[in-house]
Amino acid sequence: MPDSSHGQTHPGGDPPPAEPQGGAGLLDGLPEQGHGAGSSSSSAEGEAPAAEQPPGAPAPSTATRPPASTAPSGEHNVIPLRGVDPHQQGGPDAVPSSGGTHASPSPGDAANTANAANTAHTAGSAASTPEPGHAAPESAEPAPQAPSAYRGDWVAPQGYPAGGLLPEPGPMPAGTASVSPGRMPDPGAASEQGQHAYPEEERRAVYRAIRERRDVRSGFRPDPIPDEVLTRILEAAHRAPSVGLSQPWDFVLLRDREQRERVQHLAHQQRDAFARDLPGARARAFTGLKVEAILDTPVNIAVTVDPTRGGRHTLGRHAQPQTAAYSASLAVQNLWLAARAEGLGIGWVSFFAERDLAQALELPAHLEVVAYLCVGYVNEFPPEPELALGGWAQRRPLSWAVHSEEYGQRGLPGQPPTSLLDETVAVIGPARQPAMTEARERQSRMTKPPGALGVLEDVSVELSGLAGECPPPVPEPAAVAVFAGDHGVHAQGVTHWPQEVTAQMVHNFLAEGAVVNCFARQAGAEVTVVDVGVAGDLPAVPGLLPRKVARGTGDFTTGPAMSVDQARHAVEAGIEVARDLVAAGNRCLLTGDMGIANTTASAALIATFTGRDAAEVTGRGTGVDDPTLQRKVDVVRQGLEVNQPTSREPLRAVAAVGGLEHAALAGFILGAAAQRVPVILDGVIAGAAALVATAIAPEARTACVAGHRSSEPGHAIILEHLELRPLVDLELRLGEGSGALLALPLVQGAIRALRDVATFDAAGVTDKRDTRSPER
Repeated sequence: MPDSSHGQTHPGGDPPPAEPQGGAGLLDGLPEQGHGAGSSSSSAEGEAPAAEQPPGAPAPSTATRPPASTAPSGEHNVIPLRGVDPHQQGGPDAVPSSGGTHASPSPGDAANTANAANTAHTAGSAASTPEPGHAAPESAEPAPQAPSAYRGDWVAPQGYPAGGLLPEPGPMPAGTASVSPGRMPDPGAASEQGQHAYPEEERRAVYRAIRERRDVRSGFRPDPIPDEVLTRILEAAHRAPSVGLSQPWDFVLLRDREQRERVQHLAHQQRDAFARDLPGARARAFTGLKVEAILDTPVNIAVTVDPTRGGRHTLGRHAQPQTAAYSASLAVQNLWLAARAEGLGIGWVSFFAERDLAQALELPAHLEVVAYLCVGYVNEFPPEPELALGGWAQRRPLSWAVHSEEYGQRGLPGQPPTSLLDETVAVIGPARQPAMTEARERQSRMTKPPGALGVLEDVSVELSGLAGECPPPVPEPAAVAVFAGDHGVHAQGVTHWPQEVTAQMVHNFLAEGAVVNCFARQAGAEVTVVDVGVAGDLPAVPGLLPRKVARGTGDFTTGPAMSVDQARHAVEAGIEVARDLVAAGNRCLLTGDMGIANTTASAALIATFTGRDAAEVTGRGTGVDDPTLQRKVDVVRQGLEVNQPTSREPLRAVAAVGGLEHAALAGFILGAAAQRVPVILDGVIAGAAALVATAIAPEARTACVAGHRSSEPGHAIILEHLELRPLVDLELRLGEGSGALLALPLVQGAIRALRDVATFDAAGVTDKRDTRSPER
């Protein structure tokens, strides 16, 4: 992506520091929908199935156990965990070859090496220490090649190499802190202080197991798992760290088919219930996901936790009783890593009501199920999580998760800390002209008169420029985020509606009883409600994101509505919501809002950023009478006079006269632009937020699509200022995201037409190259 800092205004008024950035959004290059078919039920990662096994793939073995002298069935999937020749026979360092392993270590070493991912060195550990002088092979075993079924469908996301698994770490000088996107840190770059570090080959094996661990759904083989292999991975799990050394886990091994059929029945019940609750595009994608392998694997393992184990005075559990379950999760991870080293695939099934599963397994009442794992040898391990390959979700970059000294101050080790807002603005870039040119050229060759699709042709060209490819991805799944907040200016009598209606409407959204819910069901979109500033308390329920910055704003007729720090926090909350929705697989975002008196704050923002008079930009909002409308105009003028906001300092302007939902919506737009995902704007509140966002980063305009034209007079002024053409003009003034949702099918249709309509050449239709429409 070109450097986006040129021509942008930093939130504080100064241009942000230029820094090199990647050139793509999180969803660049993803497939359009899930692959594969089969019965469903989910997991920790919920990944999509592998495609059908390609010709030439190794056939599943029918032997009950491979002979000790032959290469076992899963040998190409095994990670050698010690630096020995895997084919060496005899001698003190000979490696057992039973159990579908290529170069499996001794049971103690397998446990210790897998456990090293959680703790590299524990004083007093009973684990045996790898021999530091052990000979290493001349070259590490190559990473397993992905089958063509994976390799053909997968396009590497940003930061990942095309064509297979993440690369083995390359040489890196000691002390180097830089880590490329999509790569593990180089385990060979040990500092002098790392005197207890494993030898390089063993470190590489540990990081390789972490890198190549997968949540597997498809391609399991019927080969039984030898008892000694199963014991080794259980021993690795049992060596996990635990609170107070309580080891609160137990492992229930399930081989009986009838028992597993009962468990599968429970999983299918929950799978079906989940499917019924999905919006349209998600529901269609879900039908292609295989999310359990309960009967496809020879062994299932239920991992349980006893939260009372160790007694009342278990060290470390007094203040945090949940650490017992956390400890059991560490055991699951140890088991998973050891299984990968042995060439075993594991699928975590979580489509259960925990108490129903515990009852089906006839567990004692005090035990809880932490994980239900399907374990078996596989034909191949996919190069990336199956969920990512199917486009259901994507990995979040490490930089999103690392904070320096305090939450919200971003920065990887060795890099200068930065704010989320500055980081986001730095990666927003312009439309990519080659893709736009290609889209225009294709429009001219499609079997229709040039320009016959009107504004929809412009939309397809603009979204091609945003995505950097022609045609761009169809903008689905889609999600509307309704940001809610209260306003102190309500005290000036600018509306007849009481302030508590904001919280009441949030409850209505969550109960799926509002217009936004109705339109979202029609359009197949997801609804997420975000509390950034509701004055009252809201319940912790699915569908509500608690991001409250403050309990409403102040009255801007007497001073700033909020502090600049609060405005920044709200903007960054919006960025985070956009990032999370895109990482969850959404390819189109829509703005929604809720806040009694927010049209008054919108009018103040519009006047600030367009220079228009308060009387021109102030409307009736919820339908106020003439005296109340005049009061609104006077209140807007008073707020502008008191605070003197300026468009040159957009963050201070929104803090002075805006609302918390305006700030969050501005961040939402910036977050979408940074990920190069289109954001369909609703009405005047979203438009006012777009003025803030484009003042912070002018190129964020590239991601914006005007869903409709509101009947509020200020909205037409916004659209003129931003040079946006609305897709719908129905005199709407509801908000909530209603107009954006009505426009969503038009945006999707514009891209589908660009992608699917035949060209004159392809269809064998004569191209008259005439700008006139043919006579009907």
